[in-house]
Amino acid sequence: MSHFSIAGMQLALSGGDNLNEIASEIATAKKRFPWLDMIVLGELSSFGIDKKYAQTLPSDTEQFYCSLAEEHGLWLIPGSHYEKSGDEIYNTATVIDNRGHIVERYRKIFPFYPYETGVACGDKFVVFDVPQGRIGVAICYDLWFPEVARALTCSGAEVLVYPTLTGTIDRPLELIMAQSTAAMNQCYVFSVNVAGELGNGQSIVAGPEGNIICQAGMNAEILPVEIDFELVRRTRERGILGLGQPVKSFRDNPVVFPQYLKNSLNNNLKDSPNNNNREQTNIITESLGKLGPLAVPPKRRRD
Repeated sequence: MSHFSIAGMQLALSGGDNLNEIASEIATAKKRFPWLDMIVLGELSSFGIDKKYAQTLPSDTEQFYCSLAEEHGLWLIPGSHYEKSGDEIYNTATVIDNRGHIVERYRKIFPFYPYETGVACGDKFVVFDVPQGRIGVAICYDLWFPEVARALTCSGAEVLVYPTLTGTIDRPLELIMAQSTAAMNQCYVFSVNVAGELGNGQSIVAGPEGNIICQAGMNAEILPVEIDFELVRRTRERGILGLGQPVKSFRDNPVVFPQYLKNSLNNNLKDSPNNNNREQTNIITESLGKLGPLAVPPKRRRD
């Protein structure tokens, strides 16, 4: 069997301890949809955006979710929560299997700077296997960077899961990005947002041919979807609608993209015999440098 059922659980949550409410919603969802294999919550669902709830991992909160996963026989990605590690705080998503074991932890690579202050960047791309196939996990603002999705796809991910917390007017843009990410990587994409005081909902599931499978409104809602890993593999083999095969094209293209060498300019490229690479990377570094600092826009001065 190549089928695996994932429910995006869009909950109306507020700041503070939401664990009991989440436990109740998970139990209700499993009774309503007993065929579910996995439940995914929105970003920072457990406690909201207050960093005072940051915990060193493993934590009591992780154990709480491990017990829920074991009790209901469900894989869980319970959104994310703030993790304290030494002097750093990370926005971290935990992946728990249906026996209650922690499989992976993912630290958000692109915190929502300059607004998500005091949060460090993760540096590890996370994919994990379920019996039917491979799933990649990222968080919210990571969706805005196609490099993250591409890295997960190149690591074999056939489903991309993005726990999300968006309560701003740019949510419609993220819906477009979720659909385009699914098409460009020929995979399923789950962007699961929070509703209520924290977010404005509109969670979305897109399929491997770039089609929208379902989209939530702005209130509490659950999106249970039976995905088909074999459909992903067939689409990647034969092309979207029997046409474009972007994953294989990316694999086979010989171009080294200079924008991805910018961080190596002062090291690997300084003495590179490839003048083309050096010249292009210099141009890119100079161009990006003109953008100024990553900061909240200042108040406009009145002339």
